[in-house]
Amino acid sequence: MTVDPIPRASRHIIRFSRTDRLMHGFLMFSFLGLALTGLPLLFSHAPWASWLARMLGGVTVAGVLHRFFAVILIGVFVLHVARLFRRVIGEKDYSVFWGPSSMVPQPRDLRDLQGHVRWFLGRGPRPAFERYTYWEKFDYWAVFWGMAIIGGSGLMLWFPEQFSRVLPGWVFNIALVVHGEEALLAVGFIFTIHFFNGHLRPEKFPMDMVIFTGSVPESELQHERAAEYDRLRESGDLERLEVPPPSPSTWRLGRAVGTIALTIGTALVILIIFALITT
Repeated sequence: MTVDPIPRASRHIIRFSRTDRLMHGFLMFSFLGLALTGLPLLFSHAPWASWLARMLGGVTVAGVLHRFFAVILIGVFVLHVARLFRRVIGEKDYSVFWGPSSMVPQPRDLRDLQGHVRWFLGRGPRPAFERYTYWEKFDYWAVFWGMAIIGGSGLMLWFPEQFSRVLPGWVFNIALVVHGEEALLAVGFIFTIHFFNGHLRPEKFPMDMVIFTGSVPESELQHERAAEYDRLRESGDLERLEVPPPSPSTWRLGRAVGTIALTIGTALVILIIFALITT
């Protein structure tokens, strides 16, 4: 007899729509692809780099794939910004800029950070987090930074003739260095800090399924985001957001995709560390 891994004891509350999960899926897919195709070039001196490049079809094919994944990532970013504009301009939803549903850092985030550190040290209670935590907002804005720095320098290297009409030649040397170093920083952060916060911390290990299923058990929401839970309950929105538990097929698909991503990310981190300490 198999044990059902899906928590069904309490009702489930929706947190992410299907569109949100689909966009995150494309974001994850493109980022993993960019890491797999870019690291062999950045660490071309490492023994594993040539092997990985051959697995991808060679350096030329890896370059083509790198641009393909870049187009997907840029597309996801543009679509996300367009959705924000639609909310503000079309729907007059100004909660984008402030409040519990906003990703804009607010004084509450600083208090939560301080409270979290005190909790880590056993000096206070665990903060009652709202819909988005301070570390999730950090991850979110890191994407904007990455699109500006990594994406901008990548486009310069992809279309040098067009950019050289308005930029001096020395800028491209800087772009080459910035693109590689910032990308390495992004890969290291996502595959360590983000993976740990999202999946590998004790209360979530081995994986947080919410980004794949879209919902969480009510008990989990109450424990992890007490401030959001209380706000939804007091406003009467908790019942409106109630959804059925995710289907077994959705759960298995999410677990499979998440396991693959975690495995690839962890392996790349190990390869990066090996390359750095053996240089």
